[in-house]
Amino acid sequence: MSDATTSSAVTKTPKVRFSPQRVWTMAMATVTQLIRMKILAFLVLFCLLAVGAGFAFSVINPEQQLSLLKSVTLGALQIFSIVIGVVSTALLLPKDLEDRTLYTILSKPVPRFDYLLGKLIGVLMLIGGGLIVMDAVLSLILWMRQSLLFDEAVDHLRMEKMDSAEAVTQMREIVARQGLTWNLHWAVWAIFLKATVVTTVALLLSSIASSTLFTIVITFCVTIIGHGEALIREFFFTPNLSGMTGRTAALMLAAICPDLAQFDIVDSVVNGEIVPWAAVLNMTSLAAIYVTVYMFITHLVFAEKEL
Repeated sequence: MSDATTSSAVTKTPKVRFSPQRVWTMAMATVTQLIRMKILAFLVLFCLLAVGAGFAFSVINPEQQLSLLKSVTLGALQIFSIVIGVVSTALLLPKDLEDRTLYTILSKPVPRFDYLLGKLIGVLMLIGGGLIVMDAVLSLILWMRQSLLFDEAVDHLRMEKMDSAEAVTQMREIVARQGLTWNLHWAVWAIFLKATVVTTVALLLSSIASSTLFTIVITFCVTIIGHGEALIREFFFTPNLSGMTGRTAALMLAAICPDLAQFDIVDSVVNGEIVPWAAVLNMTSLAAIYVTVYMFITHLVFAEKEL
């Protein structure tokens, strides 16, 4: 009787629980894997080209120069963060299957949710790290540029004999509004949140599909639709559907495709407008909801997937 009990205890497989340390290890391994795939080098190169493009246009007005610098750089970061998130995520799962790394990881045993979360965090760490570096570089360049442009504007006013105290004060306010402010950092944070949501969508599609190209194409289609949801609701739902039906259709569309327009504050920052704390909190909360829901669905799909 004792031997049977001992044998049963030995053969019984213990349930593996969620482990933050295991997820962190998976995330760091993902970062290393992406760096070996030259993803980070492409990020640095692209961002440097974007910053250089901000100085490539000759504009006399200091306000326009600073606005153009922010517009070009933030726009480039926005596009590139999404591209990196989608392409990296679409490549990771198929590559692990091809290299049979996934079988080794899951046989340790590692829960599939830990694997998925570690992959997602790893991609987001790479994107976030790149955005932080570029935020610091852009902040430094913008601060140096606004000081130089202010001095040039004052010299121009002095040459035109229009350098009154009121004119100089007004120019200082204009340059300060378009220069380095906390709004720039909020814009970068919004870019990161949008990339996070899109990356999670890519992870969901990658767990369903076996084709990397399919995942990339469909994710970009979802991204385009997500940016144009307001137009879709205005031109298709509002004129053709009644109030309750239209709201239901809009909710279904938002459930299928995330409303990415909710994270668009770059234009406001470029125009020198102040981004309120409430807007930042709303964006962060919405991104958290999207990521939680998509990760839950991804886990359900991947847990039942035959590998």
